[in-house]
Amino acid sequence: MSPVRVVSLVPSLTEAVAVSAPGLLVGATDWCSHPADLDVARIGGTKNPDTAAVLRLRPDLVIANEEENRPADLDRLRAGGLDVLVTEVRALPQAFAELDRVLVAGCGLARPRWLDEAERAWADRAPAGGARAVVPVWRRPWMVLGRDTFAGDVLARLGVRHAYEDHAERYPRVPLEELRGCGAELVVLPDEPYRFTETDGPESFPDLPAALVSGRHLTWYGPSLVTAPRVLAAALATALR
Repeated sequence: MSPVRVVSLVPSLTEAVAVSAPGLLVGATDWCSHPADLDVARIGGTKNPDTAAVLRLRPDLVIANEEENRPADLDRLRAGGLDVLVTEVRALPQAFAELDRVLVAGCGLARPRWLDEAERAWADRAPAGGARAVVPVWRRPWMVLGRDTFAGDVLARLGVRHAYEDHAERYPRVPLEELRGCGAELVVLPDEPYRFTETDGPESFPDLPAALVSGRHLTWYGPSLVTAPRVLAAALATALR
């Protein structure tokens, strides 16, 4: 039987399910901000969900992600008898495959039209060399994109190589002075997970043009992938003018 009650522990997957089948979700995290009118039970954060609250919702399926959610929390949900589907997304093709697995195999839905539109939107984008960028995702301490990240693959398909793509860690902590001297031609500042703004971030890189980009378009895998190529490319082009 296809699930009729779903709890999502991942904001991008929450949006993917809510847009595809609005009545399916019964619970989501406090960070699940899309769709804006989402009206479901809130069960805490991605890193600290209230597992007892999830169990009380009695979902048929819980959807999670190996990077965003802690194994101990998922083990508690499984121990409580829940079916937990865990995604792994490190590159754009994997995102499309995992979205299909969640929505079609996991939730029993017909493949949504927006997923086909997203694949078409990215069809002519392939990893290529271009501007070298440093891409912070946090400050205090400074953390940047490292190896094997979804956001790094997205940027590569838009012609931007990030400076720490070969680092041993996926999200290394790097001192600001090292970031300033890494040879980057651009700094890319998303508005999540840390909310970089015009007055919080660019001043730390006074010698580099700054591209302030939508974190939802850079890091989420869901309906935002339909417009992400256009939105991100415009922000990058503006910074590099």
